[in-house]
Amino acid sequence: MSTSLVKELERMAEALEAGGSAPVEIPLASVAEKIAKELGVQTDEVAIMGVSTRWRHLYFLVPQALKNVGFVPLSSPSALAARTARENRTEINNNFSAVRHATVFEGVKAATTTGESIQKIVSAPILCEGKVVGVMQISRKGATAMEVGADFTTEDLGKVLALCRPLGKLVRHLAGE
Repeated sequence: MSTSLVKELERMAEALEAGGSAPVEIPLASVAEKIAKELGVQTDEVAIMGVSTRWRHLYFLVPQALKNVGFVPLSSPSALAARTARENRTEINNNFSAVRHATVFEGVKAATTTGESIQKIVSAPILCEGKVVGVMQISRKGATAMEVGADFTTEDLGKVLALCRPLGKLVRHLAGE
């Protein structure tokens, strides 16, 4: 992975911390596009969710098409994102379509999403100051696991974790909690 994207995220986080009179805009859709390119997936296969501690759920920051569709209760026993946030644990699953999981968001088809099934997925908590503030999931969608390409590897997980570190401050800022 190029370190330029990680450095760009770190610069954004530093600008947030420095404050100043001008509000710092966080172009999360653009960040998701760059993450997708780095990891060799489609933009709609990058999901970044924030944690609402007040309402005890995860909500989509990207993709844009899922922002107003709904949320994922942190108590959900079948949602990988909720488990990732609750247990502060990463996971790679290259046979995800065979596992019982919440599928409500996979069925959403909008201009920027395919509406296809997730076949393979990497899920990682986004931390800020040791606290889970969000979850990033990178998936490969399609009709079959063979159609979507290579399995995710521990190297892919390392790339995701490298991005999660600077994303923590950005997600915390966006969450406003």
